[in-house]
Amino acid sequence: MQHVYESSQWLPFPVPMVFAFLANPQNLPPLMPAWQQARIEELRLIAPPAPPVGSPGRLGTGVGTTMILSFRILPRLPFRMNWHAVITEFEWNSHFIDRQAAGPFSHWRHRHSVKEELREGVAGTLVKDRVEYKLPLGPLGGLLNAVAVHGQMRRTFDYRQRRMAELVPQFVEILAKRRASA
Repeated sequence: MQHVYESSQWLPFPVPMVFAFLANPQNLPPLMPAWQQARIEELRLIAPPAPPVGSPGRLGTGVGTTMILSFRILPRLPFRMNWHAVITEFEWNSHFIDRQAAGPFSHWRHRHSVKEELREGVAGTLVKDRVEYKLPLGPLGGLLNAVAVHGQMRRTFDYRQRRMAELVPQFVEILAKRRASA
């Protein structure tokens, strides 16, 4: 049985800045819960097409980029799990999609999308995540989702949103300083 998890978050920064943050694979481990001790084991970057004028930098995960990320699946367990992901779609300042090539799910498709949104007179970015996933083990996987996985997914994305609220302002400040000194 396929499941869907969706979340959204508004950040008071321009779309190109937020998208540049999301599209940089080095920013993934800090967005994962600290107890997972996530780290990139292997990264094969395929450059995305040239960014639109005014976009900050060129680092992004173009179509065909592959990554192996390792992490702990439960706190305090000594072993790590590898997650092999591939970027299957990428459109600057709009969205990108990663699919699991190998890992804990029998299916995983994560669409990260951004769009400009005005809130209380402030221009910002609405970040939306849509994860379509399927667990192995047939009906038992459905039960496992109801009992544990869906809740863990919610906690993971809640953590991610808190970290983005902390890290995106720092990222924007670094980019502004680079532009000022150039």
